[in-house]
Amino acid sequence: MTNPIVLSLGELLWDMLPGGKRAGGAPVNFAYHAMKNGAEGWAISAVGEDELGDELVAKADEAGINTVIQRNAWPTSTVEVALKNGIPEYTIVKGVAWDHILYTRQLIDVVSKADAICFGTLALRSPETHATIMELLKHTKPGAMKFFDINLRGDHYSKELIEELLKAATVFKINDEELLLLRDMFDIRGTSGEDACRWFLDEFDLDYVILTAGSAYSTVISRRGESSTLDTPHVEVVDTVGAGDSFSGTFTARTLLGDSLADAHRKAVNTAAFVCTQAGAWPDYPTEMPDYLAEAGK
Repeated sequence: MTNPIVLSLGELLWDMLPGGKRAGGAPVNFAYHAMKNGAEGWAISAVGEDELGDELVAKADEAGINTVIQRNAWPTSTVEVALKNGIPEYTIVKGVAWDHILYTRQLIDVVSKADAICFGTLALRSPETHATIMELLKHTKPGAMKFFDINLRGDHYSKELIEELLKAATVFKINDEELLLLRDMFDIRGTSGEDACRWFLDEFDLDYVILTAGSAYSTVISRRGESSTLDTPHVEVVDTVGAGDSFSGTFTARTLLGDSLADAHRKAVNTAAFVCTQAGAWPDYPTEMPDYLAEAGK
C-alpha cells in the first residue's frame, strides 16, 4: 500500500515564542504530524521573498514536509505567541505572504492527487486566498477527506465563512471554547457537547465531527453511528502549540491507513499529549511514541 497523500492549504509562518522563533501554522502542523504517522505530508502556502521566507522553506524541507510554496512581495508571516501556563495567545499580523496565494495549474495538480486536505478559517481571511482555496477544493478527487479544523483566531472569521467551509468539508474539528461561540452563532444553545456534534454531523452531512476539550477529554463521532470518547492524559506541559493540529494530522493519517475510529482516536490523543511535553509544533518523534493512555490505565 502506498502512503496516503495528506495536503494542507493555508498559513506557513514563524511562531515567535518566548524562547525564540519556531516554524508553524496550523495547516502545516497538520501535514507534519500526518507525515510522522504514516502519510505523505504536503503543504501549499506562500512566503515572502525575504530571509525569513528562505528559512521557512528550508525548515519545512528539513522536517520532511513536501511543499508547494509560492514566493511573493508580501512579508513572510510571523505571529507573536505569549504563553500563559503553557497556553498560547496569538497576535496575528495581516497583509502577509499567505494572504496572497495564487490559483495556478500547479496547485490544481497537487490537490487532485490528495487523499485528504486540511483547511481552516484563518487563511481564508483575505479575498485572494479565500478565492484560491475555495476553487482548489472543487478539484479534490472523489472520496477525498476534507478536514475542516475551524481554528478560530482573533476576528479572522464570520458565520458565513464557517458555513461555507462546513459545506465543503467531510470532517469538522472544533474545541470546547470554539463550540461556545458556535452554540450562539448557530442557535444550538443548551445542547450537550455530543448533541452539538451530532447537530453539525447531520446539518452539514459530515463523515466525522471531532470535539476536543483541552486537558479534559476528546470525542469523535461518525455518521456510521460509531463514537469514541477518551479522557486527556495528564502530562508535564511545556507548551500546547500545535497539539490540536497533531491530533488532527494523526487521526487523518491513521484513518486513511485503515485504523478503526477507536484506534485512530487513541493514537491522536497520545500524539497530542506528546506534543504538549515538547517545545514548538514540529518536535522530533521518539523511536516509539509513549502510550500515555495506557500509563493512565485507559
